[in-house]
Amino acid sequence: MLAQARAGLTRLSPSQAWSAASQADSFIVDTRPAAQRRAGEVPGAIIIERNQLEWRLDPQCEARIPEAEHADIRWIILCDEGYSSSLAARSLHDLGLSRSTDVIGGFQAWLGAGTPIIVRESLTPPRGPGEGPREA
Repeated sequence: MLAQARAGLTRLSPSQAWSAASQADSFIVDTRPAAQRRAGEVPGAIIIERNQLEWRLDPQCEARIPEAEHADIRWIILCDEGYSSSLAARSLHDLGLSRSTDVIGGFQAWLGAGTPIIVRESLTPPRGPGEGPREA
């Protein structure tokens, strides 16, 4: 199932994902639960719980976030180890969001690569419909 999900994804290393997120219409989406995000958050990442991902990112859904303006957005999904993010990216492909991908090795690889993180006392809450970015 995982191999099928990854077929056709152009998966990114942590450094590639960090670089890609600085480009227009590209966003890192962190789907890790709060307990895992206590280890650190990715600066600028959009926090969306996995069970809400599809309708928050679908540009045709009323419950989408403001960044989900069109189907050509590059959503870079991050989970803890790079497994559920692959399944999530494939699900987004199935919705027509064909530029979606994930981070190889997830947040654990992100840490290992020395890619920037922020450790917060108060975690960033997940984004809801119509909510814009929160201050870092």
